[in-house]
Amino acid sequence: QVQLVESGGGLVQAGGSLRLSCAASGRTFSLLSVAWFRQAPGKERDFVAAISETGGRQYYTDSVKGRFTISRDNAKNTVYLQMNSLKPEDTAVYFCAGTWTAQGEISPGRYGYWGQGTQVTVSS
Repeated sequence: QVQLVESGGGLVQAGGSLRLSCAASGRTFSLLSVAWFRQAPGKERDFVAAISETGGRQYYTDSVKGRFTISRDNAKNTVYLQMNSLKPEDTAVYFCAGTWTAQGEISPGRYGYWGQGTQVTVSS
């Protein structure tokens, strides 16, 4: 079993930055592919970024390329999402998710482990 806990959300002005963290406990973290998703009110949960087990490959949705960076520190059992140049449309609850069986998957259904989410609000 894997437990995921997000932190780092908050309120920021447009153009600002935040760094989200996803701390994992349980089974071997270094074998887990991890992704970030986000969900705005009334909308579906959308893929944001993913990282392979070793951190060697990263995947991004087009709207965040060049602004967001996903990384991981397997020694700390933590995945990060550095978010720069934030826009009001980035406002959402951000979730981290983990899977043993896929890499770079954009469908939420491919992930078996989820955190509780952290709110990111970007004001204009």
